[in-house]
Amino acid sequence: MEPQQGAELCFPQLNSSCRKPSLPQKEALLVYVLLSSISLLTVALNLLVIISISHFRQLHTPTNLLLLSLATSDLLVGLLLMPVEIIYIEACWFLGDVACTMYYVVDYIITTASVANMVLISVDRYIAICDPLHYSAKVTKKRAQVCVCLCWIWAVCFRLLLMSDHLKQPGRSISCSGECVVVINYISGVADLVFTFIIPIAVIIVLYLRVFVVAVSQARAMRSHIAGQAAQRSGAPKKMEMKAARTLGIVILVFLFCFCPYYYPALAGEDTSIDASAADFEIWLAHFNSCLNPVIYAFFYPWFRKSIRLILTLQILKPGSSDTQIL
Repeated sequence: MEPQQGAELCFPQLNSSCRKPSLPQKEALLVYVLLSSISLLTVALNLLVIISISHFRQLHTPTNLLLLSLATSDLLVGLLLMPVEIIYIEACWFLGDVACTMYYVVDYIITTASVANMVLISVDRYIAICDPLHYSAKVTKKRAQVCVCLCWIWAVCFRLLLMSDHLKQPGRSISCSGECVVVINYISGVADLVFTFIIPIAVIIVLYLRVFVVAVSQARAMRSHIAGQAAQRSGAPKKMEMKAARTLGIVILVFLFCFCPYYYPALAGEDTSIDASAADFEIWLAHFNSCLNPVIYAFFYPWFRKSIRLILTLQILKPGSSDTQIL
């Protein structure tokens, strides 16, 4: 990026300085308000999930431990990643090349852990619905804790490996002073695409399709069982089918909608360039998935709505509130 005559530079004393990013005033205000709202909403929703599961003992189940891990990763997206991107929409990067590289390492670790948590939740729901008799034996709190730890260890190791070139040479993708850019080469982009998009979405689709098939077969069995009963009761199996179909559709479509634009360069055989100050639509869309996750995975649970009421009315501050019957 070459500085232009008369343009305001990040470092006026340097010939290699970038120009300060700028947007029209009205457009900048709209962007700031919109992105700040998304960040606050992401933090608030995931914080409610974390408080609910952590506080109420009845919610200390293996499934909810996975939801807690997902909410933690999504909370970090709203708390750490989104604010930095908002700040640098119209500002230069003054924290140096090392801080820039570490920011993206943390970014990748958090988003990878979030996707891995979604896969763990899919596996948990698959076992619960397709093998309910052995669920309590196969899925325990200790195993859930081990899986969560392995999930985060995998995210850290995979991302450190993928970003090894940038860690050895911070700022290798920067073309001028004052920007924070990371360019992922095609090979690394393909590895990222396969292990954090294609494989996870394939696992989620296969598992949820299996869940849907089982739900349909159970609905048919119930339909034949109640065939001689009142017609008004025969609507229950249809509701089960529709609920399973909606859940499957929401999970897959939201994930694809949020992540496809980000992975398009790798799919098109191009390098992936990420700029902290560009407010790129595809980056924010991928992060917006962290705002939608608590809605998809927790807002549909009645216990979450009940716990929200108890939290917002400060009932959780009362002695013994952790033993409240939520379920």
